[in-house]
Amino acid sequence: MSADPGTSARVVGGRYALGEMLGQGGMGTVWQATDLVLERQVAVKEVTFSVHVTAEERALLRERTMREARAAGRLEHPHVTTVYDVVEEDGKPWLVMKHVRARSLQEIVEERGPMDPAAVARIGLDVLDALEAAHELGIVHRDVKPANVLVGADGSGCLTDFGIATTTGDSSLTTQGALIGSPSYMAPERAQGEEPRPAVDLWSLGATLYAAVEGRPPFDRGEGMATLMSVVSEDPAPVQRAGPLGPVLAGLLTKDPAQRLRAPAARAELRAVVEGRAPAPDPTWAPPPSPPRGSIGGNSMERIDAADLIALASASRTLLGSVARDARDQVKYMADRRRERKAPSAPAPAPAPPAAGPPPRRRRRFKRRWVVVPVLTTLAVLLILLVGAALALGAFIDF
Repeated sequence: MSADPGTSARVVGGRYALGEMLGQGGMGTVWQATDLVLERQVAVKEVTFSVHVTAEERALLRERTMREARAAGRLEHPHVTTVYDVVEEDGKPWLVMKHVRARSLQEIVEERGPMDPAAVARIGLDVLDALEAAHELGIVHRDVKPANVLVGADGSGCLTDFGIATTTGDSSLTTQGALIGSPSYMAPERAQGEEPRPAVDLWSLGATLYAAVEGRPPFDRGEGMATLMSVVSEDPAPVQRAGPLGPVLAGLLTKDPAQRLRAPAARAELRAVVEGRAPAPDPTWAPPPSPPRGSIGGNSMERIDAADLIALASASRTLLGSVARDARDQVKYMADRRRERKAPSAPAPAPAPPAAGPPPRRRRRFKRRWVVVPVLTTLAVLLILLVGAALALGAFIDF
């Protein structure tokens, strides 16, 4: 059974004595615990799969969590909550992780409101370093979101929930093809059923930093399928407080993974924001007043059935097809208009063919000047000759 928040003496796996509850989310509960063998403080996550899953899916989740958490235990990085161990008790996996004295980015934003762009960029650099280290080992986190980013007292960032995230975010997670994850931070290619690759983590990083600086996720429609449709087919809500962080957010939230901002370019842009070298798009930019504090939304884990995913894919194809048709028709219309402007005047219509019968007599066609000019010339010559003859005759008679 699950540990009781008021119980501090329960021992899991024969060595981890549970203490106070540190947090609770859609996929489990995190406890502060003491490793009785090494005598050190650890964090233990009780994986409960509280989102609705079938018995078959639950068994598969348990098996894959155990396997992938052990793989994530190979990852040692200063900005990662290292997985020390994974044990199974009461039919559930328990992940034993490094205990980090920090608060989640989700808690900080909900308590204090949107953060300064430079502070968010620094957290982004730390999380990006952690992701690159994971990707080099073939591990894709697949559940980067504010609740899984811890922020220390010095403002540094630390990525948590490796192991469970590498399983629960997998699009091929269940035998029925369902998708489990946080739709507001899920890359569009995951929603479309593609195999998760490192680019999905970069998208989720962009959505996480967006939520930290704007105080709300870039895509959140209050319901899983509506949010996924927004992720697939809409642009993120315009930024208001990001300032110099805006361009890197736009690059990370590019829908086409092939065109998405890569890790080296993202690092350079984030570092420029931290160091104050990245100008705001508008030199007169100033962040507006912070909104009322409260939940930023989009953190819940949801199970999207295969039938819903098929409907989403069909709807997105229909939408994209409509956009493509409109664009194609517009291009054709403009091309026709250009041809009309460049084309010469239309020729006179051809005469109707003659009626059936004997072929018409061919007429000789002359140009008028070919007849008039010779005739006038001949008449003038004749007139001169006649005048000359008359004068000669008169002179002869007088003689």
